[in-house]
Amino acid sequence: MTLLHGGTLVDGSGAHPTPGDLLFDGDTILALGPCDAPADALRLDCTGLFIAPGFIDLHSHSDLQVLERHRAKTDQGVTTEVVGNCGFSAYPCGAHPHEVQEFANGILFGYGRDWAWPNAQQYLADAAAQADLVNVHSLVGHGTLRVATMGPSQAPATPAELDRMEQSLAECLSGGAAGFSTGLMYAPGSAAPTEELEALCRVTARAGKVYATHMRSYGDDLLNSLDEQLALARATGCRLQISHLQAVGRRNWHKQAQALEKLAAARHEGIDVAFDSYPYLAGSTVLTQLLPAWALDGGAPALLARLADPALCSRIKATMIEQTPQQWSDIFITAVGSPTSERLVGHDLASIGETLGEHPVDAALHLLRVESANVNILAFNQSDDNLRHLLTHPLCTVISDGFYVKGRPHPRLYGTFPFLLGEIVRERRWMPLEQAIHKITAQPAARFAMPRQGLLAPGYYADLTVFDPTAIAGRATYEAPETAPAGIRHCFRRGRRTV
Repeated sequence: MTLLHGGTLVDGSGAHPTPGDLLFDGDTILALGPCDAPADALRLDCTGLFIAPGFIDLHSHSDLQVLERHRAKTDQGVTTEVVGNCGFSAYPCGAHPHEVQEFANGILFGYGRDWAWPNAQQYLADAAAQADLVNVHSLVGHGTLRVATMGPSQAPATPAELDRMEQSLAECLSGGAAGFSTGLMYAPGSAAPTEELEALCRVTARAGKVYATHMRSYGDDLLNSLDEQLALARATGCRLQISHLQAVGRRNWHKQAQALEKLAAARHEGIDVAFDSYPYLAGSTVLTQLLPAWALDGGAPALLARLADPALCSRIKATMIEQTPQQWSDIFITAVGSPTSERLVGHDLASIGETLGEHPVDAALHLLRVESANVNILAFNQSDDNLRHLLTHPLCTVISDGFYVKGRPHPRLYGTFPFLLGEIVRERRWMPLEQAIHKITAQPAARFAMPRQGLLAPGYYADLTVFDPTAIAGRATYEAPETAPAGIRHCFRRGRRTV
């Protein structure tokens, strides 16, 4: 039995913090307020500290790292992660395990051994046995599902292939998966017609699970992309989660207000829709996301063959120049596949192009050729005003969207939640502390129907984070992204201390 005494309780509901103790035994909270504890209970003095439910990262790409007990999230006070986002999951591998691994490698990076889980049940069984730092909930990635069924082809699915995808998705959902995700800016998901998505969303809706989507565009075609997803929810009845909502590129910043208006109207109509956002101006992804979808048909080998063809390479360049909403100076190289190009990590495409005496897109395509298409980037997408409106919106859950790279990861991987409570809440005062805590505890727990999680209440799990409100800070930066956060004093997952 453990007593946290002398602290301030922030219960996750959005209510004002109140002084009080918390008593738990095993994995369960027993009592709040003035608590009597047996003489042999472990007593932790929490004077000057705040006690909150364990933080929930609703949008993570740590599918493989949770199995290796990586501490990047735990040291931030995170006790639960939802993985399998943006169409990338570690299962099902189907008849194409090698192609699935190749497809997912840019996002699901760094696992120390081969993997080929056939379904959600087996992946989640391994997670339950090995991931003892966090609770793991997992979405079925549409990209993985498609590659497992069809290989890396961007051809339309035949009726038989779509039927196999539906059956595999239904098996995974019944086997414990928390929902279904799409990554419609990534090949081969980008090739899926709305009809294919509708069929899979119907399977998700019948299972009562969440559909989370990385939409087709967050830039020039943001509003049409949002309309497509709202139409899917309207047609199928699925619970819709818009992943990392934002308006990318200066020329599109004004569209964010219209997107939020569309979401409000949809909620008024009765559509169960919400969104999530990370608290940074920059995002991170793979360099191939800037290429036209047709260039990625057939996977990396086919892309490299196209890049070797001068006519096709010229066509790819023209499309990138037309469609990329960011400035080239806003896009930085963060990881490469070999030592050959490591000197470019941390540099933006404009400066790389200037150094090489060529257009930034030529520099990017040259880098893809040299690195066999294995390149990660960080891109500054947002404005401060837009970010503030997103984070403070009542439909917004705050997430990390963090993933590991062999190079320089985004600081959100190591800093999101302390950065939210330190920089965004304490320093900028964009929202009260209790609102921010609600957005990373009870709100995501309710969104994904996580029983006994997200609140400080008797009978709830003893998933707890204790922090110093005057010291908490996400110290990771773009230049030093792996810097550990400050201010997390204790963290318990199911009653077991992890920090």
